[in-house]
Amino acid sequence: MIIGVPKEIKNNENRVAVTPAGTQEFIRKGHTVYVQTKAGEGSGFSDEEYKGAGAKILTTAKEVFDIAEMIVKVKEPIEQEYGLIRQDQLVFTYFHFASHEPLAHAMIKTGAVCLAYETVERNDRSLPLLVPMSEVAGRMAIQEGAKYLEKPLKGRGILLGGVPGVMPAKVLILGGGVVGTNAAKIAAGMGADVIITDVNLNRLRYLDDVMPKNVHTMASNDYVLRELVKTSDLIVGGVLIPGAKAPKLITRDMLKTMRPGTVLVDVAVDQGGCIETCKPTTHEDPTYIIDDIVHYCVANMPGAVPYTSTLALTNATLPYALKLANHGWKKACRENEDLLKGLNVVQGKVVYKAVADAFNLPYTNVQEVL
Repeated sequence: MIIGVPKEIKNNENRVAVTPAGTQEFIRKGHTVYVQTKAGEGSGFSDEEYKGAGAKILTTAKEVFDIAEMIVKVKEPIEQEYGLIRQDQLVFTYFHFASHEPLAHAMIKTGAVCLAYETVERNDRSLPLLVPMSEVAGRMAIQEGAKYLEKPLKGRGILLGGVPGVMPAKVLILGGGVVGTNAAKIAAGMGADVIITDVNLNRLRYLDDVMPKNVHTMASNDYVLRELVKTSDLIVGGVLIPGAKAPKLITRDMLKTMRPGTVLVDVAVDQGGCIETCKPTTHEDPTYIIDDIVHYCVANMPGAVPYTSTLALTNATLPYALKLANHGWKKACRENEDLLKGLNVVQGKVVYKAVADAFNLPYTNVQEVL
């Protein structure tokens, strides 16, 4: 198969979808890899390293899209890339369709095969291609939140861990999944007073067992959240419903009850956000203020630490990408249920129900396209 790796062009997106090591694995299996020049530069990989691994370097994204049977990316195609995608071309990347209707319609129009990292799902309901970036984003949420709590950045002027004789900051984490667990680890390690909320009592029991003593768990409901936000200094949204829009747990009216300078970090922004006042921001302009509350809603948080993120992501995606290249998408999806669940839009048809439901689009059972 001919694999194409274009350079990411989303704002401050420095990750790359395939490393030189991954390129070599494709070459060893008899595939051809075309990489756009400087695609790996932001992650610390030079064109020379890709050439050494057997890739061919092309100058423009158009050349890569024109020649490739499978495009492997990191982030969803943005508007200037829509016209580059061809009928029947396989595009393997994060799509997050449910949060962006124009993208869904654009991909339907292309007639391409859109296989989304974020809905590849194992039988145990884990999301193997979302996990590594959720780990990064969860840890970064505390790193960034701690920074924006500083007074010059309009925060409350609180040191996350406090000091002897001064209480630490109160951190509220919505969701006890991968994002929430990683956020709690870092917040606890920095000495904050942490509360994790979730609707799954079994998950809370597990977290209660494994977390340090400055992490507490609470069953989530609207009443509990309305009380907790009044005294929280940093709130991290990490709630996920696979492939669907995130539920709005923090509503606009709750902002009025928070203390000025409270910081909200919505990691769920890729799926529409779990904070009602959330709107996607960029690393260039990461925050905005509503009712004296600082909102940090960067849609590609791991892009700020591309070396770590690229290695973590490609460790997870490469085995699946090799299956697709070795067998073609139809055979690979028939034989691998994880990949089957990754199919979202195929040749103009929406085959992932949560995406169809999000925009009232016709839904086609995935078996029909196989």
